[in-house]
Amino acid sequence: MDLGIKGRQAIVCGASTGLGLACARALAEAGVDVVLVARGAQRLEAAVSELRKRTSAELTGIAADITTVEGRARVLSVLPDPDILITNAGGPPPGDFHEWNREDWIRALDANMLTPIELIKATVDVMIERNFGRIVNITSSAVKAPIDILGLSNGARSGLTGFIAGLARTVVQHNVTVNNLLPGPFDTDRLKATFEASSRMSGSSVESIREAWRANNPARRFGRPNEFGATCAFLCSAHAGYMTGQNILLDGGAYPGTF
Repeated sequence: MDLGIKGRQAIVCGASTGLGLACARALAEAGVDVVLVARGAQRLEAAVSELRKRTSAELTGIAADITTVEGRARVLSVLPDPDILITNAGGPPPGDFHEWNREDWIRALDANMLTPIELIKATVDVMIERNFGRIVNITSSAVKAPIDILGLSNGARSGLTGFIAGLARTVVQHNVTVNNLLPGPFDTDRLKATFEASSRMSGSSVESIREAWRANNPARRFGRPNEFGATCAFLCSAHAGYMTGQNILLDGGAYPGTF
């Protein structure tokens, strides 16, 4: 399928690895010029180099911390008027809520709620003027099915979800859509860190925890990043203009609810 976005420009955050890189790859393969943002310069350079071998899209890597005012300003100075915005930041560390203080909560809110809102605020008006915009926030399946050791993430991402629910309905008349992608267990470094934290708290081995998660998922496997990237690219496509304010769950059927 031709997604109808060849020649568009995108900012993809957290794009040096995992799900962010998968989204950048899928967009580049659809002909979108992509600004990839990540904190680690070395991994980011490797990601950009890999994509350049696979696509003819224009690719720019910016090593910056998108959760800071300075980082956002640097990215927006390179591309202030993207057609597509993919917000994504590393989730806060897992743990026991008794151990978290105010500073831990503020860091989680800054990264996983306030940073996406600031990026949207900086870019959505130009999208409205252009009569085209696609905003996708990478959140977590924990928004629908909270995971106890990910309380910082549960709280911050749920706050973003509530904000998006209102915003999305106000801009769609201008062909600007805002949706959230909720990944379940995908085979990424983030999932590995969750297993390791669970192992420390429970005393079980990382491998036994990994196998239990895999076996308990209806798909009997973990998600593949390329599956996530393809879904993201569709949400950014010209064909998805009637789809907004949605929380798209990709979890292999793990969430047991009807709604």
